[in-house]
Amino acid sequence: MKKILLIFVATFIFCTAIALVLTLFITPFWHQFVYSQCIGLSSLIINVGLAHYVKSKIRRIAALCITLPGSVAIGLTLAFTITGGSWSDSYALKAMAIGLFFGLIGVITFLLFERIELEAAQRELIRGESEKREIEANLKMLQAQIEPHFLFNTLANVSSLVDSDPALAKRLLERLNDWLRVALVRARSDKATLGDELDMLENYLQIMKIRFGDRLRWRIDVSEAARLTVFPPMLLQPLVENAVRHGIEPKIGGGEIGIRATIDAATLCIEVCDTGVGLVGDEEGGAGLANVRARLSALFGAAGKLTLESKVGGGVCATLELPK
Repeated sequence: MKKILLIFVATFIFCTAIALVLTLFITPFWHQFVYSQCIGLSSLIINVGLAHYVKSKIRRIAALCITLPGSVAIGLTLAFTITGGSWSDSYALKAMAIGLFFGLIGVITFLLFERIELEAAQRELIRGESEKREIEANLKMLQAQIEPHFLFNTLANVSSLVDSDPALAKRLLERLNDWLRVALVRARSDKATLGDELDMLENYLQIMKIRFGDRLRWRIDVSEAARLTVFPPMLLQPLVENAVRHGIEPKIGGGEIGIRATIDAATLCIEVCDTGVGLVGDEEGGAGLANVRARLSALFGAAGKLTLESKVGGGVCATLELPK
């Protein structure tokens, strides 16, 4: 609607300028103003409508050869009606020629602007696609970084158990194998649900349970509606890993990890809280959390947020806020 209004305003100004120029040779101004506006508006409505519906260049030119003289003739007829003139007047053919000349200039100007606008839109589309591919590549790279981070930690645990408790090391490898079957497929998918992520986390925590025993406890409080929400793969696991590594592991007697999700019309909010030792080091600057923040920025811009907060009585609560 705004574009149509701008075209009509531009046409009005163009026709008024033509009337002013013609007044230098033919008077009076009001007479030239009426003729210019009638011819201009008639040409605009008929020929712009044609340009909108006929996209083929050859067909458009062929049609304009008919509609341009026709629209000028219709405009002149309207002007004759307003001013009391007629086609039998001596200046009628001259007015027709002048109308065709300026009408042709107007049509050419419109087509040039249309082409410039189309090329600008195509450049914007190409730029947008390029940015999209770049973001997708960065996301894949960031997502892939989570896997070796977890695998290295788990394999280090296996290595430490091989001599002291071979049976436990074997159980840990079996669990890790089960996790890989599911996780590597989901981690490389473009879309997943929060339920998928929680299933993977359950498996991850079972792996950690082999090492920590009763020192590690967890609870997951997420509704079925929240579980069905689309969720970026491997976005939640670094928060749980952080809670295990920095919260539960250093604490004598271990602790509990709680995962809770709330959902409303606009936002999905997920909390990963632990009863560990709290913020005592550089947890906020760790590689895992930096990865999460980078992915949030790439996926959601300023609308995606990650905050860490110490809990009263000990522990940390990491909160993810994602737009739906």
